[in-house]
Amino acid sequence: MARARTALVAFDAAPFPFDGRPLPGQDKPFFDVTADGRRGHTSPRGGVYWEDATYSDRRVLLSIPQGFDPARPGLMVIYLHGNLATLERDVARRQRVPDQVAGSGLNAVLVAPQLAVDALDSTAGRFYEEGAFRRFVEEADRRLAALAGRPRAGRIGAPPVVLVAYSGGYVPAAWSLHHGGLGDRLRGVVLLDAPYGELEKFATWIAGRGAAFFVSAYSRSAREENGALQRLLAERGVDFATSLPAVLRPGSVSFLAAGEHLSHNDFVTRAWVEEPLRALLSAIPGYPRTLPRRGGRRGR
Repeated sequence: MARARTALVAFDAAPFPFDGRPLPGQDKPFFDVTADGRRGHTSPRGGVYWEDATYSDRRVLLSIPQGFDPARPGLMVIYLHGNLATLERDVARRQRVPDQVAGSGLNAVLVAPQLAVDALDSTAGRFYEEGAFRRFVEEADRRLAALAGRPRAGRIGAPPVVLVAYSGGYVPAAWSLHHGGLGDRLRGVVLLDAPYGELEKFATWIAGRGAAFFVSAYSRSAREENGALQRLLAERGVDFATSLPAVLRPGSVSFLAAGEHLSHNDFVTRAWVEEPLRALLSAIPGYPRTLPRRGGRRGR
């Protein structure tokens, strides 16, 4: 059985560094402060963050679970973290995202780019650019092939993509849906205690999603925005459920009010169930992986 592989890899098409052009809807450069030869960005919530410390990390967390088979139908799970996060401390250790993907039973690999480093900032960086998300995914194909020991293949099968965004990750997710250029390779979107804006972009994508699924699970923190998104969908004649189905079938749209008193900071690991990301990924049909033996039993 193929062994697990995890690495932090610098990408050419990563969301950062960002060239500092004005953000959409703004007329000032992204880097609007200079001091001692450094450029800084004034974040509405976090104050001034400096380019070299916050917006220059091009690393991406790649994880291939034990037993992943590129010859079988598989998925690429792209995870966009929220604010005040780093890949090592939060995505890997605190939120246990690689472990949850591995535990889901999916024949899936994980790709998690570093966004603004440990900052109260949801900036999408290069993902604001048309086609940037597609270029990022195509580079992930090649980098994963190299990590899996298949560099001559050039890619790891170009698997369909499921995009997962937690909290502030909703901004890069929205722009990736808006004009990221991935087309029907994008098979599903999962929001975890998000979004907090960009509702028109999400509604437009959902209305034209084709066979892709959409699911949003949220606490009180994102309740108002999820209600507004549901109203936008109703106006467009899009049917949706307000509970989670047992299976996330192609084309389904589901919302879950997970609970009023859940901790937003712990939502990725403890919400309506323990390890909610694992639970949602487990509900995606058609991509089973043979799990390692545990006490004489096999997973699906």
